[in-house]
Amino acid sequence: MDLDNEVYHLARLALTGREQDIGLFLRRLCRRLRTAGSDALAGRLELLLAESPTRSSPMRNAERVILPHDPDSRLDLMRHEYPAQLDSEPVWPETVAGVLRQIVGERRREAELLAQGLAPTRTALFTGPPGVGKTLAARWIARELNRPLLILDLAAVMSSLLGRTGANIRHVLDYSKGAPCVLLLDELDAIAKRRDDGSEIGELKRLVTVLLQEIDDWPTSGLLLAATNHPDLLDPAIWRRFDVITEFPMPTGSQVLQSVKAMLAPKQVTDALIRAAAVALEGQSFSDVEREVRRMCREAVIANESIDVCILRNLKTRFGVLPTARRAAVGAMLHTQAGLSLRQAAELVGVHRNTITNAAQTGTTGEEG
Repeated sequence: MDLDNEVYHLARLALTGREQDIGLFLRRLCRRLRTAGSDALAGRLELLLAESPTRSSPMRNAERVILPHDPDSRLDLMRHEYPAQLDSEPVWPETVAGVLRQIVGERRREAELLAQGLAPTRTALFTGPPGVGKTLAARWIARELNRPLLILDLAAVMSSLLGRTGANIRHVLDYSKGAPCVLLLDELDAIAKRRDDGSEIGELKRLVTVLLQEIDDWPTSGLLLAATNHPDLLDPAIWRRFDVITEFPMPTGSQVLQSVKAMLAPKQVTDALIRAAAVALEGQSFSDVEREVRRMCREAVIANESIDVCILRNLKTRFGVLPTARRAAVGAMLHTQAGLSLRQAAELVGVHRNTITNAAQTGTTGEEG
């Protein structure tokens, strides 16, 4: 073994203060020492690694977290959430859910990965249209890992002073490297636009360079997530900096149904009405679906009426955009399963009663195939 080279690399890592990178290096060194026949030294190092205390994040226990701020505006550069809270359990397609479970699983078995000379995922990029669960995914990961969630505040970071924005970005990432956390760079396209865009000023182009350097320097102890609604605006060099890239699609009809059911089931809404609401809300993002359902629930409280009555009144305006066959199927379901008369169902979905009767006889349900 080249002892001089090993000592040099260990000293370099120690000076960076990254405990987990040092641990990863020492575990690799232990395997090389055993291969070289130095079992005694390898055993002593392994015992030291096993007994070394871990420092808890100061962000978890402090009553008030002192966040980095812009020196001119005095605004905090990040928002802090701990513990991360979710109003309801998220619904994602398996392609997305599998990636998120993998990220969490790697962190939960981090010691085993490091023992094998492997590092867990450090960085992940979430793409997709607004409202499909990208920010929610970061919040879910932080909750599952019981780590603080830090969210970059673009309004505070973007300074009018030349060079200040880049310094703010560095301050945010340097702060986040100091303790195990989940850092979310939301709306990444605002600070990582293509550098070949002639309409952008030089300051923003320099900002991309700063961001690339900071992502390259991100430690294994933290988890850096980024999200964008406009992946086409990102600088090409940004893509190579992320270990994982996941696209969040618009929800399918069955996923909208899951989401609506999760929100309305505690309110004892009939299953047929839940399914009708899901059909009426198809094509919307998860956030749009949640906003509409919660609006109807609030409306029912204010009007002092049952949630069923409120939902039926609100859905009437939405069924007009559905194909006739789909509306007839929903009408048949409401007539046979929710207790609506033929006349009431026909008025709600906007089709003739005979059409609903025919749909009921054929057994269609209005659900997405």
